[in-house]
Amino acid sequence: MLWYYHGNMNKNFHEAVASGIEEMKSKGTLKRLRYLHSPMDGRVQMEAHGQIVILSSNNYLGLSNHPQVIRAGQKALERFGAGTASVRFICGTFSVHRELEQKLASFAGTEAALSYVSCWNANTGAIPVLAGEGDVIISDELNHASIIDGVRLSRARRLIYRHADMAELEQLLKGSQEAGTRLIITDGVFSMEGDLAPLPQIVELAGKYDAVTLVDDSHGTGVMGHSGRGIAEHFGLLGQVDVITSTLGKALGGAAGGFVASSAQVIELLTQSSRPQIFSNALPPTIAASALKAVEVLEADPSVVQKLHDNAGYLRKELRARGFKPLDAPSAIIPILVGETSFAIRMSEKLLEEGVFVTGFGFPVVPEGTARLRVQASAALNREDMDLALEAFSKVGAEVGLP
Repeated sequence: MLWYYHGNMNKNFHEAVASGIEEMKSKGTLKRLRYLHSPMDGRVQMEAHGQIVILSSNNYLGLSNHPQVIRAGQKALERFGAGTASVRFICGTFSVHRELEQKLASFAGTEAALSYVSCWNANTGAIPVLAGEGDVIISDELNHASIIDGVRLSRARRLIYRHADMAELEQLLKGSQEAGTRLIITDGVFSMEGDLAPLPQIVELAGKYDAVTLVDDSHGTGVMGHSGRGIAEHFGLLGQVDVITSTLGKALGGAAGGFVASSAQVIELLTQSSRPQIFSNALPPTIAASALKAVEVLEADPSVVQKLHDNAGYLRKELRARGFKPLDAPSAIIPILVGETSFAIRMSEKLLEEGVFVTGFGFPVVPEGTARLRVQASAALNREDMDLALEAFSKVGAEVGLP
């Protein structure tokens, strides 16, 4: 092993960083990485904890360990290798990327789609291209951090409306009619609340005021709608959202990747002008092939979406029966508010001791005083898994005085 001498590193800087880490430890807010020794599923093998039930994964449809999804990735690795070692327009792009993008466009109900290495890259790559100087972006206050960063990268004027407040959204639209493009941006499913954007009203207001709609449907793709096509399908609005961004790293295989789906003209513009697209390598072909197969598996058997919602409904009902008060929403996200960040993390750790992994979220992910345990349903869970988890909630809840 090669060791490096660190004598010339800035000692004061590194000590200041260490001090900040120690402060997080003392407050009980330090996050810890948990290492898994098996594929993501209803139960996994976790280092130092053995077999545990997973209630913290975005593997909504249980496809990350699906045999067809795994084999598709293996075959792509054998056929294409690890990657092109450069960006797409310089040295070429694999045919599997085109197949994936055509499938994603069809799935989303749009003319075309463009893949990215993550939905974070899709949002930060698309937003600055779609709205610039002289334009206005109008964004829900609870939008995902990747949207916030994408908006910050844009030179457009930024306006924020209270969460799902359509009256305020309309007032902002009325007050910005001098702008060039007015881009309304919202999450489809809000990741910390589990609630849905009021998409019918947003689409109606966009039409009334000649605005453009962009929906990040990362927690809706594969989850909402009878066939998993997302929040637009859920509301009967397929083809009526201007731009959809979403992820391949949750319901659609769970590995990595994101995409933008829109008109052919918008996708061509992003291909030419989106900086993360121009200056980053493409999605690895094995991931592209796995995601493509995940969509095909879902299209062949959309009943897995109903299984997901059956599991989510069971967890909500049984948590309430045990005295907990999860936020009510039609998605697969089941947040339980507990107050302070340190309390959420401590309860998460106690649940893990009982063989259940549920992540505690606090500031700055959510506002101070609204820390929560975010239970996430999955079609990979069976009744035995869920009952074990519910018993752990009852035991730990009694220990910590919640509910």
